[in-house]
Amino acid sequence: MDLVVTVPRLPRPGETVLGERLGRYPGGKGANQAVAAARLGGQVAMVGRVGADDFGPQLVANLTANGVDASGVEPDSSAATGAALIFVSPDGQNMIAVAPGANGRLDTFDIERAVAKLQSGDVLLMQLEIPMTVVGQAIQAARLVGARVILNAAPAQRLDPGLLDQVDALVVNQREAEVLVGHDRLAGALDNEAANEAAAALRAMGPRIAVVTLGSNGSVYCDEAAVHRVEPFHVMSVDATGAGDAFVGALAVGLARGLPTEGAMKFANAAGAAATTSLGAQAALPHVKDLRRLGLDLSFSEP
Repeated sequence: MDLVVTVPRLPRPGETVLGERLGRYPGGKGANQAVAAARLGGQVAMVGRVGADDFGPQLVANLTANGVDASGVEPDSSAATGAALIFVSPDGQNMIAVAPGANGRLDTFDIERAVAKLQSGDVLLMQLEIPMTVVGQAIQAARLVGARVILNAAPAQRLDPGLLDQVDALVVNQREAEVLVGHDRLAGALDNEAANEAAAALRAMGPRIAVVTLGSNGSVYCDEAAVHRVEPFHVMSVDATGAGDAFVGALAVGLARGLPTEGAMKFANAAGAAATTSLGAQAALPHVKDLRRLGLDLSFSEP
């Protein structure tokens, strides 16, 4: 569950800022990306855990209401539901801290449930709000059944290079790229030019394609040929909290539907931009109709 406080500006270390309002919204990277993909025409099943509290049933009901198969989301009586504390400034920027809760207790049983839902050609989309051992085992199991793997390496942490060899698409934002590549390997802050360098360095770690999102500046990706820049869609941003998850969910749908990488990236950029135009993460995730307003041909997204 996302607990969102709007603030006049983001607090600095040791500083208390008087907030304007508190909102409670369904969230979590996995759930956000599942809802994003479902709203954009994907057939989505989610595997995870919720706690024995009021938040758990609310989140499961919300997934179902958004067209996600939530039968793989199990209650865990020994843990609380995961929660995020989010500060949002007037220009839409945010600071986020996450307590994984029940999702931090995923194990081999959950992997078996996830793989049982996969077939050859399907896409397994994963994030790092669950134990790394589970991430690695799930990726290996998915490869065995012929599924493709998209890894959103967030929250950021260093990864085993052997893990990335099995990933079809690695997706990170600018800060996450800095963590994975290492500050010492980049020339200062990760601006747009340094993003090209970061994408190439990430791709050299093993994934088939490496994607770096750049917020309002679009995104870049590196494949076997070169680094490619994908231009942004310009919108009036209110809250960027759900933008990254909208991007990743849309990218998964685009690749699953057979779009070339460039087309899937444009689709993802549009979804990420549209998600910044209202408050909340899941509440702001766009539907197909919202992206049509940006002028994209989205006929592929219809089931």
